[in-house]
Amino acid sequence: MLRETMSLMRDLPRIREIIGVFARHGFGGLVRRLGVHRTFEKAGESINVPDDQAQAQEQEQLDPPVRARRALEELGPTFIKLGQVMATRVDVLPPEWIAELEKLQSNVPSIPFAELEAELTKAWGQSPREMFHDLDETPVGSASIAQVHRAKLADGTPVILKVRRPNIVPKIEADLRVLHHLATLAEFEFPETRQYQPVRIVEQFAKSLKREMDLALEAQNHRRFAENFANDPYIVIPAIHWDYTNEIVNVQAFVGGVPGNELELLEAAGLDRKLLAQRGADAVLKMILIDGYFHADPHPGNVIYLPENRIAFIDFGMVGRLPAPRRDEIVDLLAALAARDERGILNVLLDWTADAPVDEDRLAADLADFLFNYENLALKDIRFGQLLNDVIGIMREHAITLPADLTLLFKALITLEGLGRQLDPDFQMVSHLTPFVRAVIVKRYSPAALAKKGKRNLWELIQLAGGLPRDISRLVKAARRGKLRIDLDLKRLDAFGQQIDRAASRLTLGIVTGCLIIGSSIVMTVPAGPRLFGLPAFGFLGFIIAFLNSVWLVYSIWRAGKTRD
Repeated sequence: MLRETMSLMRDLPRIREIIGVFARHGFGGLVRRLGVHRTFEKAGESINVPDDQAQAQEQEQLDPPVRARRALEELGPTFIKLGQVMATRVDVLPPEWIAELEKLQSNVPSIPFAELEAELTKAWGQSPREMFHDLDETPVGSASIAQVHRAKLADGTPVILKVRRPNIVPKIEADLRVLHHLATLAEFEFPETRQYQPVRIVEQFAKSLKREMDLALEAQNHRRFAENFANDPYIVIPAIHWDYTNEIVNVQAFVGGVPGNELELLEAAGLDRKLLAQRGADAVLKMILIDGYFHADPHPGNVIYLPENRIAFIDFGMVGRLPAPRRDEIVDLLAALAARDERGILNVLLDWTADAPVDEDRLAADLADFLFNYENLALKDIRFGQLLNDVIGIMREHAITLPADLTLLFKALITLEGLGRQLDPDFQMVSHLTPFVRAVIVKRYSPAALAKKGKRNLWELIQLAGGLPRDISRLVKAARRGKLRIDLDLKRLDAFGQQIDRAASRLTLGIVTGCLIIGSSIVMTVPAGPRLFGLPAFGFLGFIIAFLNSVWLVYSIWRAGKTRD
């Protein structure tokens, strides 16, 4: 409790700023429902939550997703990144929120190179002006975490310097602490949010953002992708210059070509749009289904088209990882979708529900209705992104939350189809998926793979059987000593106890007040004793105390109701 209070006191100015921004954009009611002000009262501070009516007139005319996106942009890098991550949570947010959050841009005003130079000189031990030639102080790109400058090595090799903004780490760490506190409050105050695990989302977001701030880790991602595509002549991953790369700067080879967001230049460069779409899709599907290590943000800005219809992928700050068991589930789902197999889709979704209660019959009926809409469609007419979005919509209706490691994958698949259709309007994602899925399934059930899996399962069974006597012995000994314990995690138990305590206090006060009224009424009928204003003094005082108790009781109940609101 002391640690939490100290953290709150340290981050109080930032929390006030966040509350002010959200209230100004029309979310003051939500802030009050979270009970942030009550948390500060426990810390010995007070905080004023502005009323929604204080927002500007134009804000009142905007939809909530637009207001939320503007608030996140105003709050800076951490919240912009959070919005971008939430745009991948197609299982949590409805389509209109996803579409709006996708508009969040990390492009921010650049900072003078002199500020970066001081950081680089400290990291390298000498000025970058002494290490590079033709160093361009004007950035070619400026994002929330880093900005990019062009330069040349001593031998004339063109490179880019991706440099982390100075003093950004403590700011982001403070924002992450605030987000964790708000997520905890959300789970406590809104039980319906627990199925989406807001605290877990924030924790995963914090890990992802901290990895993204370490540019040396991004360079490691570059190296791994380069190894995976070493034998593919059509996919280019920029080389890293490790002698200059560290936590705050990533120095990599400059790749010149047609940027993915300038498709009008492709014809002039003599490039084949259909071939580029095919090779790009095959590359990303290989990342996902074969390597289990994929670029999680394959949007046009992270793709460069090169001569001979080659494709370069850049910016590996956000990557996804899929272990082999999860890849098997994805292959099963994709195969079922391509074959319109209701039972196959149902089995995978039930595996993802974990212990969450799901009406299996209703889920199966909804899947049957969903597949009926695609029953008579030719393969070329199926939009895979829409197909996937429909499945996600069904998951959302049944409160099935995507496993955390799949949220980036689903978003990447949807983005990939959009990218392919920008290049080629006739692009068919399903036709590219099918051979990859077939190859993975064939490999999964090959004699060598089955033998390897059987050997592994047998070894695990032997280990389990060997350890069984020891485990049973420990269990029996613990039971004999009375140390066998079952832990139950009952959420909001403390709050429930406090509610019982308050209810008991009010009930006791009500009984006492009733007794005072009855006793004072009896005393008022007795002529003897001292008098006050012509009335028996004790009876009069009894009525006064009963009245004050009643006022306090009514006020307490009213205040509790306002607090819940």
